[in-house]
Amino acid sequence: MFDYYMTCLKKYVDFSGRATRSEYWYFVLVNFLIGLVLALVNLDLLGSIYQLFVLIPGLAVFWRRMHDTNRSGANFFWLFLPIIGLIIVLIYLISPTKSGENKYVKGN
Repeated sequence: MFDYYMTCLKKYVDFSGRATRSEYWYFVLVNFLIGLVLALVNLDLLGSIYQLFVLIPGLAVFWRRMHDTNRSGANFFWLFLPIIGLIIVLIYLISPTKSGENKYVKGN
């Protein structure tokens, strides 16, 4: 689990390539758990700093996850639509990997 998390942090500015479902969701899970612990200990300032720290890696792993499903990372912008955008993006995020040719990944 922490291997996936560390992989996402190491690739924090890599918006190309792929991120598997497990890599994305373990990253989300670890971020949630760290945020929960910081909230329970009442370290709001540290929690805010942590959220800023993982903002770019979170966007990068999202972008790579979209590429893994053979979609553009620009699908992020669906999130600006209330409710329906969240549903669309959630369906994309839980979709299985599309193997084979992928126009969003170099070398295919």
